Amino acid sequence: MRQITEPEQASRRLRIALIGGGLILALLVGIGIYGLLRGPAPEPSPGPRVSAFGTPDSDRGLSPPELPAVSDAERFAREVAVGLFGWDTGLGHATHEYMQAIVDVADPDEAPGLAADLRAYFPDDDTWAELRHYATRQWLTIDTISVPENWAGIVADARPGILPPGATAYTVTGTRHRAGVWEGQNVTDARPVSFTIFAACPDGQSCRLLRLSALDTPLR
Repeated sequence: MRQITEPEQASRRLRIALIGGGLILALLVGIGIYGLLRGPAPEPSPGPRVSAFGTPDSDRGLSPPELPAVSDAERFAREVAVGLFGWDTGLGHATHEYMQAIVDVADPDEAPGLAADLRAYFPDDDTWAELRHYATRQWLTIDTISVPENWAGIVADARPGILPPGATAYTVTGTRHRAGVWEGQNVTDARPVSFTIFAACPDGQSCRLLRLSALDTPLR
């Protein structure tokens, strides 16, 4: 019988490690942890384009949101998406108040990771103070919201117990709007955004937020 040499054993272990690493990476992508691997997107100040103020696409205004307890997964994802992008520096709130409103609907086991995800979506304290000088406010208009095509495969491949009951994902595309005052004139800025919301909506229970993908790196 042919003996396996030490270099061959090392090579085999390396291949196994690479395969295992690929599976782990796929799982991390599936539950949104990969969002932590990307730094926050640059936070532009209101642009120089002059136009009329837009209107936030929300009946509740731009105060820290009180997200409703709902069991419908798509409605929950929509509420989270609007709350995630809706804020107004002129109302006297701090960024942590807006982030806490979203963490309040998180699954307790995922809350620390979700808090880290949120820091990539919100301006830091220094940027927030700068944006306040321009009375900047922000909101989101949603174009599409749907379960990504890859999600069914992720659920099918996940080992029992990896995903919580009722786990789901919704990828959102839309436009992030900002409005403010620049040298005495009303200005607006808009750019397309996309992201994925991971949630758990067990039968007969309210949905809980799990994680967020990195901004503009959604699950397809």
